[in-house]
Amino acid sequence: MTTRTALVGGGASGIGHAVAAQLAKDGYRVVITGRRPDALDAAVSALGGGDVSALVNDMADPDAAAAALAEVQRRHGALDVLVLNAGGPPPGRILDVTDDQWQQAFALLLLGPLRLARLALPRMAERGFGRVVVVTSTAVRRPQPDLAASVVLRSAVTAAATLLSREFAAHGVTVNCVAPGPTDTARRREILASRGADADQADLAVVPAGRAGRPEEIAAAVAFLATEAAGYVNGTVLTVDGGRTETT
Repeated sequence: MTTRTALVGGGASGIGHAVAAQLAKDGYRVVITGRRPDALDAAVSALGGGDVSALVNDMADPDAAAAALAEVQRRHGALDVLVLNAGGPPPGRILDVTDDQWQQAFALLLLGPLRLARLALPRMAERGFGRVVVVTSTAVRRPQPDLAASVVLRSAVTAAATLLSREFAAHGVTVNCVAPGPTDTARRREILASRGADADQADLAVVPAGRAGRPEEIAAAVAFLATEAAGYVNGTVLTVDGGRTETT
């Protein structure tokens, strides 16, 4: 069996950390990225066994994509699975987001991932296998007014992923999105705190499952899309939200 290599953005915490843990458990060589060396080192230690390493990398840096892929190639020879995951921008309503905040969020959520995809996909196609999974949000389908920058830019990322999915599908490369609903992460707790008392109850009132998701449940969806078995799943958005989003 071929050992695959996965690059996981935002792997120090939350959903990215859970994805890294699941892929490591499944036997992948995993490289987690993020901006804070201390957090990455702690995450690698927490993940324990398996072939897991860290790479300090700022997705918003124009040179970051090429540097990350070059380092993965140096360590492991090739990249097979790319998980595009980044923390969301600060909460804010559509007219309250400043120009600088839009630019920062654009670089992190859209431009950075596109740079990585532009470099990674052709190389995957040359080898006849590749999986790109973009972690977005169900807020794309159910816009939340106080998450304006995330909603707008993750909508753009979803459209970009659809276009990317058409480029190399005939060469064994798939591009899909996983859209989590309310998930028990530090990011969600930050958002709830900004909304005030009873925000958690109100948020979960429209979730048929009656609870927030666990990061491990989102990771399981990402891990499936990374497999060879998911080779005919392409250009789709896999919603993981306890039934909150109506899709019919």
